[in-house]
Amino acid sequence: MKDRKHTSSATGTATTTERLLILIAVCCAAITAPLAFTGIAVGLPSISHALGGNPIELNWALNAFILTFGSTLMAAGALADSYGRKRVFLSGLVAFGLLSVILIFVGNIVWFDILRALQGVGAAAAFSGGLAALAQEFDGTARLRAFSIVGANFGIGLAFGPVAAGWMIATFGWPAIFALLVVLAVAGLLLGAIFMRESSDPSASGLDWKGAVSFTLALTALTFGILQAPESGWGDPLVIVLLIASLLLFVGFWLIERAVARPMLDLSLFCFPRFVGVQLLALAPAYAFVVLLVLMPVRFIGIEGMDEIAAGQMMIALSAPLLILPIAAGMLTRLFAPATICGAGLGIAAVGLFWLGQFPIGSDPVALIAPLLTIGAGIGLPWGLMDGLAVSVVPKERAGMATGIFSTSRVAGEGLALALVSAVLSGLTAASLGATAGERAGAVAQRLVTGDLPEATALVPSMERAALLQGYSNGFSTLLWLLCGITALTAVVVFLFLGRSHETVEDIEDEAEAAAAATAGIAEWAIDQACTSPRTERH
Repeated sequence: MKDRKHTSSATGTATTTERLLILIAVCCAAITAPLAFTGIAVGLPSISHALGGNPIELNWALNAFILTFGSTLMAAGALADSYGRKRVFLSGLVAFGLLSVILIFVGNIVWFDILRALQGVGAAAAFSGGLAALAQEFDGTARLRAFSIVGANFGIGLAFGPVAAGWMIATFGWPAIFALLVVLAVAGLLLGAIFMRESSDPSASGLDWKGAVSFTLALTALTFGILQAPESGWGDPLVIVLLIASLLLFVGFWLIERAVARPMLDLSLFCFPRFVGVQLLALAPAYAFVVLLVLMPVRFIGIEGMDEIAAGQMMIALSAPLLILPIAAGMLTRLFAPATICGAGLGIAAVGLFWLGQFPIGSDPVALIAPLLTIGAGIGLPWGLMDGLAVSVVPKERAGMATGIFSTSRVAGEGLALALVSAVLSGLTAASLGATAGERAGAVAQRLVTGDLPEATALVPSMERAALLQGYSNGFSTLLWLLCGITALTAVVVFLFLGRSHETVEDIEDEAEAAAAATAGIAEWAIDQACTSPRTERH
């Protein structure tokens, strides 16, 4: 096979078929990361029964992956520019696939968590390397559409991971999730190895190691402290040390990024109010939508006793709007500014969260469908606009870094939101149980939050099961109302920060329409649009 290496400035181009296959390879990588997150959320009760572990160790089965994935995205992108995008992409997929195989056979929860953290690093390398390589194959509008298709695949994995995982776990057991991840990784690896061309940035100066390490350690300390607090108490010396260390590391990261010539994070971007608004928009789905992809399956399976398939079917109500609403948002940009659409969408999601909080444990599952649909619809409106907004709110020459920061904000925000929301739910549940569970309220609440109702019952044998369920139900409803308030506030701030200008509507329309078409399964249309020459520019 002839050498297919070129630099970013090379003039060689791939054929239409090769670009299509490269796009498919990157899509395979894009769908694995969210599947590895949401799929394990559904499988957590089964994994707990198989591997044991305390609540903190079980929480790390989710947080270890999302933490390392989110905190190493920017670093992986810098490595791809310096040492080769194809090389980083393939290395990430190899690591991700091998670790998925090992995770099938691991028999200890601690090793499971460690391997999950390493798996997150592999996923970040594959995702960042793949996107960087894809950017070399498409230009203009075609590039926006190609990135939209990749983003749509990421969204499919995030939204429909619980559905697929529920069926696989019920049919084959939790290791089936990792088997599927291996298949996707191998498919992306083969296509990438054969058709992807090597490229790098000749002017790249290497990785900002100090920035990358300080950022990762800061996120790790913050997440660890938040997860430890419900069990040990917020006044525990370990929790205090972790939170202070996190603060100092974030300050150190800020100082490092100000001093280096080519920072991993250009802090001057935060001088653009619309850029800040986009970062807040990136964080909003984390606490208004993504946390529910984890909490609701745990509630349905561990607390309400549904099987995995039934829980997955319930989650369709939350996820289904993401198949339809992005294209509606693209059409609405002809009439309304993106800021209006995004603000309205988050407002609708806030209404859905408040509505969902009205239904206690034991409610008729059918009654939950409407509020879940409302939340999904609210998040679906800005979902198709976010990626386009990320690159449209800063000067053109900074679009690449803006995209990296946006992806990091979104993914790292999901990990932190999950840790914080789990801690808050545990605290609210413990407070509700305090009068009857006494000093064991905290430990009982931790078990309930991870869906381990039998162990929670065993900790307080004198307490009736109905009282435990009522305590959890009270905490869950209060949490949803808190999330409602935060989401409503975010809706207002995003609307004000993004402004009401139509200056980027044309680009955002293309982004939203392609994302929606890919998400809705109209793959033929989307791929055809992505692989054809850019249309005549509109004026």
